[in-house]
Amino acid sequence: MMKQTISFLFACCLSILSSKAQSGTPYIHDPSTIAECDGKYYTFGTGGGGLISDDGWSWHSGAERPGGGAAPDVLKIGDRYLVIYGATGGGLGGGHNGRILTMWNNTLDPQSPNFKFSEAVEVCSSDGMEDQDAIDPCLLLDPTTGRLWVTYGTYFGTIRLIELDPKTGFRMKGNKEKDIAIDCEATDLIFRDGWYYLLGTHGTCCDGVNSTYNIVVGRSRSVEGPYLDNIGRDMFHGGGRMVIAAGNRVCGPGHFGRTIIDEGVEIMSCHFEADFERSGRSVLGIRQLLWKNGWPVAGEPFKAGTYEIESERRGYALELAVDFVRMPQERERFWQMDLTKPLVSIPNQKLEDVNSNWPQGNIPLRCGDYMFRPHQRWTITPVEKAGGYLSNPYFKITIEGTERALAATSDKELTTMPTFTGSDEQLWRIEQLTDGTYRIMPKRIPGQDGLNTRYVIYSAADSTPTLAEYDFHSDNSKWNLRQH
Repeated sequence: MMKQTISFLFACCLSILSSKAQSGTPYIHDPSTIAECDGKYYTFGTGGGGLISDDGWSWHSGAERPGGGAAPDVLKIGDRYLVIYGATGGGLGGGHNGRILTMWNNTLDPQSPNFKFSEAVEVCSSDGMEDQDAIDPCLLLDPTTGRLWVTYGTYFGTIRLIELDPKTGFRMKGNKEKDIAIDCEATDLIFRDGWYYLLGTHGTCCDGVNSTYNIVVGRSRSVEGPYLDNIGRDMFHGGGRMVIAAGNRVCGPGHFGRTIIDEGVEIMSCHFEADFERSGRSVLGIRQLLWKNGWPVAGEPFKAGTYEIESERRGYALELAVDFVRMPQERERFWQMDLTKPLVSIPNQKLEDVNSNWPQGNIPLRCGDYMFRPHQRWTITPVEKAGGYLSNPYFKITIEGTERALAATSDKELTTMPTFTGSDEQLWRIEQLTDGTYRIMPKRIPGQDGLNTRYVIYSAADSTPTLAEYDFHSDNSKWNLRQH
């Protein structure tokens, strides 16, 4: 009984480790979209500071932004970084007299000799008398036209759209603001496949575990709207389809940001108003971003557990290349069944029933029909202090009940080693793709310099797993992780 209790608690700890918000000290409110600069990641928050991460998983304070105020955003344009923020508003500094300003920097690294922000320039304001509050700005550089757009506003009035000059960060001469939404704040604009998406934060904020913030979305073929949700409601009349709400012991997601890592690999960032595992503090959150029928949806955080690793190519399971051992069963001819006999539950084949015949050294892999067998069941566990990437820590992948670990080889093949050592070729990056499948890639390939960002577990044929270059358009690169 004690052993079972300890095992249960250990499993719970692993689940929390792999599903929690980012590691380190990721405390922030109103984070900007994550930006990469010289191999590090940055996000800025209300109050002037921000967070830095070397790997995208573990975050610490240290980012710097002058001006104070609230809810900044950052965007790299050419070789410079444009930062926009609300100087007042939202009740900060008195009432709804808001000012939104922009400024440039050549780098985001405060230790760089080139770190110097330009003088801030006002691009819009609110006087506290009209039904509008100039706060919570976001930036979109339209990839189809090169035009630079800003949305801003809160519940106090409307969400507005203005245009800036992408060369200067100033307001375009003669530009007239346009109201495009109500009943939300902390908006963000993104573009994908011919659609403009307006993401707004709905609900209540700044009340810890009682905050009801959630993120909703509408879309339009024009950047100026109208932005309609999945049933045709206009966001100017309160519409919006849910993207992410409370779950996994965090609540109050707000301030959406999108980062494209690779084709078919995207993440969304936000803050959670309260992390129930961290004293209800506001923390940075990162989730895989999925796209379902043309709509953005936050993926669920990946949790430790035992899985079938199933090829999207054919539906076969990744398995050790060992002999298939038949299971004993009292057989009945289906035309002579005795229906008066009590039914019995047939247990899964046990590891100890088969592993004495397995080789002692490395064992290669193949793919085959999934049959609940020990050589097909993989336990995926986050590895502490092994670092991570945007969305997750690195994982080890072992045969259930053993330390036999999946590993990459120097010739870009796969093997399993008798013992998990923590070496980089035994650490795995697992990312859910925008279509809901997964790519699985080793942290490093022996003999190659640097982190591996190209090679994934690949189904070269129906039964032949290997390592090959990632291709989002090929099902060979994709896997499903199923718990049976």
